[in-house]
Order: sequence, then structure tokens, then C-alpha cells
Amino acid sequence: MKIIISPAKKMNVDTDTLAPSGLPVFLEETEQLMEWMRRLSLAEAKALWKCNDRIAEQNYRRFQEMDLRRNLTPAVIAYEGIQYQYMAPAVFGGAETEYIREHLRILSGFYGVLKPFDGVVPYRLEMQAKASEAGDLYRFWGEKLYREAADEVILNLASKEYSRCIEKYLRPENLFLTVTFGELIGGKVKQKGTFAKMARGEMVRYLAENQVEEPQGIKGFDRLDYHFAEELSTETEYVFLKQ
Repeated sequence: MKIIISPAKKMNVDTDTLAPSGLPVFLEETEQLMEWMRRLSLAEAKALWKCNDRIAEQNYRRFQEMDLRRNLTPAVIAYEGIQYQYMAPAVFGGAETEYIREHLRILSGFYGVLKPFDGVVPYRLEMQAKASEAGDLYRFWGEKLYREAADEVILNLASKEYSRCIEKYLRPENLFLTVTFGELIGGKVKQKGTFAKMARGEMVRYLAENQVEEPQGIKGFDRLDYHFAEELSTETEYVFLKQ
């Protein structure tokens, strides 16, 4: 079983907490994207990122000074979003660490697919960005991300922006199992972004702590007041409702 999750926009450098244990598998492709980003003007980069001046200037400088092989932070520590805060990988024990090393994969517009302890640097490049010279990033990466993250069971904890990189290339032997965290409102399941991100992080932590290897074990998740809704779930979608 492989677990796929999205990256986060906010990133940090932390060379002390955990040491990286390797480089991303698609580093050559990442170097191509880096060189393309460096050729953009600040105005073009800001338009691509759709962000304010401060964030644009910070990330523009990052690309100009970027070294993909030095001062690296393990990917699972580098991302600072809500999902990663609730996963809290920095305090995992040995068994949990080995579990995510084997099972967890982070999808990225810049790096493609990351193992949790691959060494990365801060960047800003979302998968849906209109990267003209590099082409649409979905086309740029093509089937590579699927081939790297594929397994008999692919547990999808990623957003639609990232999961489509995998879902488009699925084969009959793959069970692509999406987890939805929502509330029942007016008879329909409504998913709220912040709560869903929190729950995805907690789900990864739960799976690691319980060493879950099969879909059946996912159903026991009961954190943040979520509980498995058997009547709303299918073979390819597990629904958890907030009580």
C-alpha cells in the first residue's frame, strides 16, 4: 500500500531535527524546472504564483540562489502546512518512521514524487501552475508520478489538484482508494478544507502508529471526532463524518 499526499506552500529549512536520506528520484527533471523558473522575471514569477509582493520576492530569490544538493531538509519536515503539523513526523518513533519511509509519498509540482526523507529545498511551484516554457506540469510529468507511486492499493489523501496526476494513469490492478473527511449537511457530505487537511495529517499518524497495511485497517480511524460511515462508503471511497 502506498499513501499519497499533497505538499504545502509554506516551507522551512531544518538541517538539525532529522537528516535527509537521499535525493529525489526525479532530480534531473527538477533541475529543468529550476532553470526555467530562473529565466522568469519577477513580474512573470509573481503572476505564475498569484501571490503578494513579499512572497513573490522571497521565492524569486530562492530560485536564483537555489542549490538542489546542499543544505537539504527531509521533505516531510520541510513542509509546514496544517496537514504536516497534525502528522507531526518529527516526534515519530522508529516504527512510525520506517512505516512512512516505506508507505508515504508526497506529490509535488517541482519534485514530482518525494519519499518522506528525501532532501529538498524551499520552492514555490504548484502542480496547476501554467508553466508555459516547461509546458503544463501535468504534461511535463506525464505518467512518471504514477509509476513511482503505484502499488496494489493507493490510498489517496491528496487534493484533487495532485491526485489527478496519479488517477489519470491507473490500471486495472490498482485499487485507488480516496478518503473523504466531511460533515453531513442537508443529506450531503460536505468537506471543509482546513478540517480535511487536519484529518489527513492525523490519518497518516494513525496509520503509522497502528502499522496499517490493508484497507480494512483504515476504517478504525476515529480522531478529531471523525468516524467511518459505512453506509456512505464504497470500495473506492471511504467516508469519515465529523460527529
